[in-house]
Amino acid sequence: MNLIGHFAARQGRTVQTAIVGTGGFGSSFLAQARRVDGLACRVAVDRDAAKAAAALASVGVDPVRIAVCDDAASARAAWEAGDWIAAGDLATVASLPLDVVLEATGDPEAGARHAEMAIAAGHHVVMVTKETDSVVGPILSRMARDRGVVVAPVDGDQPSLLIGLATWAQVIGLQIIAAGKSSEYDFVFDPDTGQVISNGRAIAAPDLSAWLDPADRPWAAVAAGRGRALRALPQRAVPDLCELTLVANALGFSPDRADLHAPIARIPEVADLMTDQGGLLSGQGRLDVFHCLRLPKEVSFAGGVFVTVACDDAETWDMLRDKGHVVSRDGRTAMVGLPRHLLGLEAATTVFEAALHGVSSGARNPRPVVDLTAFADADLPAGTVLRAEGHHHTIAHVSGRMTPAARIADDAPVPYYLAAGRALRRDVAAGQPILCADVALDEGSALLRLRRQQDTITDWGAGSGA
Repeated sequence: MNLIGHFAARQGRTVQTAIVGTGGFGSSFLAQARRVDGLACRVAVDRDAAKAAAALASVGVDPVRIAVCDDAASARAAWEAGDWIAAGDLATVASLPLDVVLEATGDPEAGARHAEMAIAAGHHVVMVTKETDSVVGPILSRMARDRGVVVAPVDGDQPSLLIGLATWAQVIGLQIIAAGKSSEYDFVFDPDTGQVISNGRAIAAPDLSAWLDPADRPWAAVAAGRGRALRALPQRAVPDLCELTLVANALGFSPDRADLHAPIARIPEVADLMTDQGGLLSGQGRLDVFHCLRLPKEVSFAGGVFVTVACDDAETWDMLRDKGHVVSRDGRTAMVGLPRHLLGLEAATTVFEAALHGVSSGARNPRPVVDLTAFADADLPAGTVLRAEGHHHTIAHVSGRMTPAARIADDAPVPYYLAAGRALRRDVAAGQPILCADVALDEGSALLRLRRQQDTITDWGAGSGA
């Protein structure tokens, strides 16, 4: 597709945006927006307005032209003066003539509040905060449609990129066996030292050499052997499950197991592993993640996305294998990948889809298929506050599971980010799901209110898909 032609409507028009949350994603979007024809981001919002102002200054905005605003009137005056605006609350700028609000706080409760506010103001929403989306994405999408706007996942993050790749495969008639992504951090093995480095951490992995070449061993045995050799490194990550939850609700795909297979794999092996034909999967239309195993000078998959597809025409796929495409050993499955995710640098395509065409880069009608739910990895006593902390917004000693979507009820597993920040009402033993009744849910929470509203809807329709 010629995207310049696709977005021709931007000629002579400037799409006005606001970024909420000026961390890594928000700052990268602010920087790139200054380089994109037909796009402007003059508004930055953060809990600390001074941080938002600093983010604007960091991408080259003259500090003299940055107005720090704490009410709607001053924000309107700054807008009309052509200044840049820094604010500590979206409410301060919600009435401005914006086309798109990008929610990038990473805070599930704030994300719900901001999305609802932006929709009510008639703005499209680009939902970077996957934590919110995993709990209430379908209802936010429906609310937006009712107002004539859209809520979209963002190009630059894996859910939107994977939805794009999978639907492209469907459009051109490929039979998808599995879809997924590589984890954020590679496992880089140095055979000379016997060490593996991942996310800046080095461990001794002397047993990995025996599993580096899979030879003709069963793939399940290879995956298990590598997992044991690298057991000192984390092999399940809540953000991976969260992102694939969004894809499940957009496309109707499902995980093969609730915590994913998550094999450690070299790129050419993905077509063999991510299949039900001698690989790890028990069926088709599955979602999973792999940890990219590579040698120090080998190329990375860069946290990219993939689909595995059936090789229905052997002659064609033999030709494609000769051209370097990843085809399984038995020739029945191929992997097609998109080895990138560029955060805010590529968000403009989602912004333009929403503002110029009124289209989400996700599904038209996402529906609840899967919930990301909380699982106790250690004994958790009553009174424990389930704080989501750190870069990955994870709760200590609590992992995630992708379980069939269920209404909020005492005996249902609690959605992971609905539990975040809440205290346990009773003890939860290690190895058990955390149930809704185990958690002191906040009855004043916008996230909980929206989820209960989502749970009342029964007519989601056939739903998922582009």
